[in-house]
Amino acid sequence: MKQPVHSYYISTFYHFFPLVELETVKTELKAIAEKHKTLGLIVIGPEGFNSTVSAESAENLADFKESLQKHYGIKIGNFKDSFSDVPPFRRFSVKVREEIVTAGIPGRSPEPGINHHLSPEEWDHVLKNEKDFALIDTRNWYEYKIGTFKGAINPNIEKFTEFPAFFESQHIPKDKKILIFCTGGIRCEKGILELQDKGYKNVFQLEGGILKYMEEKPRQEFEGECFVFDNRVAVDADLKPSTTYKLCPHCGQPAHIKIECKRCDTEALLCEPCLELEWKKDTCSKNCAYQYELHPDRKGKHQVLHYEAARVLRK
Repeated sequence: MKQPVHSYYISTFYHFFPLVELETVKTELKAIAEKHKTLGLIVIGPEGFNSTVSAESAENLADFKESLQKHYGIKIGNFKDSFSDVPPFRRFSVKVREEIVTAGIPGRSPEPGINHHLSPEEWDHVLKNEKDFALIDTRNWYEYKIGTFKGAINPNIEKFTEFPAFFESQHIPKDKKILIFCTGGIRCEKGILELQDKGYKNVFQLEGGILKYMEEKPRQEFEGECFVFDNRVAVDADLKPSTTYKLCPHCGQPAHIKIECKRCDTEALLCEPCLELEWKKDTCSKNCAYQYELHPDRKGKHQVLHYEAARVLRK
């Protein structure tokens, strides 16, 4: 059967390995991306890569992956691929950080190999056949809100560095079976180290994260959509870009409540918290909110919103 043709081919991945001369690495990555017409974001640090990238052909994306691994002499085994007709990125960029996922433990990386990873099949078996375990989402509150595993505990955190304090507050017995998960697996790679350091030896992480689970087990134990950090905002059970959520033009959180701007009549999606704020709830952008507050009787020009602009990039 002929495979469908997509507008954008996307891959999310990470790899822990020692990196030095990061500014040189940054230049090298930009050259590789330009050669293979690849857009996206790669976060680099002394501990490795964390990335989501996209290309307009499967061949370009495959060539980018091959060149990246060959150049650095590594083998990345956790590529999580998806497709989109929505452009996920406007450009290619590399960010240099102390940690490739901010956990507050720079210099601490997982050892090579498997550290209490459960494959999607093994994870699914535990969820469906066992009862005595704690299932904990390690992501931020807004990620949890739009989709999570059935029965998962919401840490209600703003950033991952708050997770250890949240976990301590739960007073979970040290011998209890604990399951943790995140979007693509990297937060759990760091999180499990902290929990093991505190004496929790029966902790298991979902290998490949939610994205890998949804790829292998669509419409099973995960409910809702999975937030992603690009213009798709979230992906559904088929790993397709969300048709429900956009980014709130005021705060950048996932939004799904439709409004019509009182200043420029532009239709926009707002999040619930911004709808509760008088100066935001009736406007489609920060600019319209400011102007409407100054001159509520004046109309303005139609705004091109962030997610609208993304759709016309290729024109």
